[in-house]
Amino acid sequence: MDNNDILIRLRYALDLKNAEMVEIFKLGGIEVSPLDLPLILTKSDSEEENITCDNVMFESFLNGLITFKRGPKPGAETPELTLGRSTNVNNHLLKKVKIALALTTEEMIEIFDLAGLQVTKGELGALLRKEGHKNYKACGDKFARNFLKGLAVKYRGA
Repeated sequence: MDNNDILIRLRYALDLKNAEMVEIFKLGGIEVSPLDLPLILTKSDSEEENITCDNVMFESFLNGLITFKRGPKPGAETPELTLGRSTNVNNHLLKKVKIALALTTEEMIEIFDLAGLQVTKGELGALLRKEGHKNYKACGDKFARNFLKGLAVKYRGA
């Protein structure tokens, strides 16, 4: 799954409107015009018709989502972007959505369960660890897809 596909699925799951998406990008420190947003959020065979969402843009969106959902942290600086150095965006997706939606471990397990995937506390803990930790586990596309599917079921009933 590429970053554009994750954004499309996350937007659907959380029922975000175009204006909200533009605001979230802005809160994350990236300026996206309302005219460019459809080029990011559509799948097209032609590369000229799309805007590719790179890791910096994706992490900025996730940081903006945290600010959008939870409000600005008083006296906080813009968080350091670490995803550019990482190869696995799915782990960052799980961590930052967990923070943005203030989800507990049990709620995340329930979200996976809604998508039909059984995840234990230990497995989830390994997915949420910092890269380089001895118990860190890379989050595959299957986990990320099912997490986004479970979010859609929980928040949209779809």
